[in-house]
Amino acid sequence: MKLSIMQPYFFPYVGYYSLIKKTDEFIIFDTVQFIRHGWIERNRILKPNEGWQYIQVPLVKNKREVLINELEIRNSEPWRDKLKAQLHHYKKRAPYYSDCMDVIDSCIALQTDSIVELNEKILKVTCQYFDIKFESQIFSKMDLVINEVKEADEWALNISKAMGAKEYINPPGGKDFFNKEKYLQNDIELTFLGNNIQQYKQRRETFEPGLSIIDLMMFNDVTSINELIDDTKIV
Repeated sequence: MKLSIMQPYFFPYVGYYSLIKKTDEFIIFDTVQFIRHGWIERNRILKPNEGWQYIQVPLVKNKREVLINELEIRNSEPWRDKLKAQLHHYKKRAPYYSDCMDVIDSCIALQTDSIVELNEKILKVTCQYFDIKFESQIFSKMDLVINEVKEADEWALNISKAMGAKEYINPPGGKDFFNKEKYLQNDIELTFLGNNIQQYKQRRETFEPGLSIIDLMMFNDVTSINELIDDTKIV
């Protein structure tokens, strides 16, 4: 079994979906400390004229040490309306605006206070739109018994062992973080999957890379999106 473990990102980037598509099991890892200014409750889209801007789900204020699965959405704010207003400028130039907005409406229709549940719903709906098989579990709900974690890279190792995984796949950004020998000693292949950054037409002079999957959906049909998701490399 091939396994990936990722924190729950809000409308994540294309590489997140590459991991999902390459794995047999995908675990949404939500029992670690929330790091502010990350991707749990926000992501990036195009600004109307040039550059990029954040889209964001407001969160209830918490103590600094709050865990991801303890985060609550501040639903007293009309964040859904604000999100759709920020996306409205795509209507003038994006050929798949209507299809994309239908997907987004399905994602954010979920009534929940949990950012983890919202982000899981986003992954399920978008993967269904892309026709990608998505076998996922939320770690805090699994009751999985794992060995004691002594170093940070052992979360993935010990979860992989408990799940019976033969290969663990991670984004390339964590390559220097892992001790590969630990995985080899436990007969687990450790793979780092990167994406070949391919530009697509955003109908403006300067291409903005690394945006939310929303941007891909605005400018590409499902076949083209899957081609971008599949354009990967082992690093």
